[in-house]
Amino acid sequence: MLRLTEIASADGPRIVAGVLTLRFGDRRRSRLRARLDDGREAALFLPRGTVLRDGDRLRSEGDDVVVAVRAAAETLSWATTGDPQLLARAAYHLGNRHVPVQVGEGWLAYEHDHVLDRMVAEMGLELAAREAPFEPEVGGYRQGTGEAAGHGHGHPHDHDHDHDHDRDHPDDHDHPHDHGGHRHDP
Repeated sequence: MLRLTEIASADGPRIVAGVLTLRFGDRRRSRLRARLDDGREAALFLPRGTVLRDGDRLRSEGDDVVVAVRAAAETLSWATTGDPQLLARAAYHLGNRHVPVQVGEGWLAYEHDHVLDRMVAEMGLELAAREAPFEPEVGGYRQGTGEAAGHGHGHPHDHDHDHDHDRDHPDDHDHPHDHGGHRHDP
């Protein structure tokens, strides 16, 4: 079994000995047993928080075997509009629900979900289901080492903190909360 432990640097070995095709959900896992496209077994042992992108190359432990990462096609909700403000509003509301979103000019995509589809459609965007590789934004947080040239590998945003809410509210006070899945809707 190939034990894949790090992202190969751009100046490292260039001979690719296999391809590993994964859905986005598996490309953000740091520990995973998988099969290369040719059927060989592989195990990922990557730093926590690594998000693999299409085209990344992984190196095996102890030998210089390099495996290319390929983003698998998956069912996406594809929302389009010619109104940039409407697109920004939709991206905001999806992000506020911690939904991974891929953004392009005049469109955004997210993993297909009927509830989210209804929300986005009610905002006025056109929706279609599409099979395509999913490459959502990784966010403002980057892992400090092992970044491939030109992009970073983010980590999940789960932590506790205290802050003031600037809203006029009878219970206006500091309180701890975490971002582990709650919404920030006003």
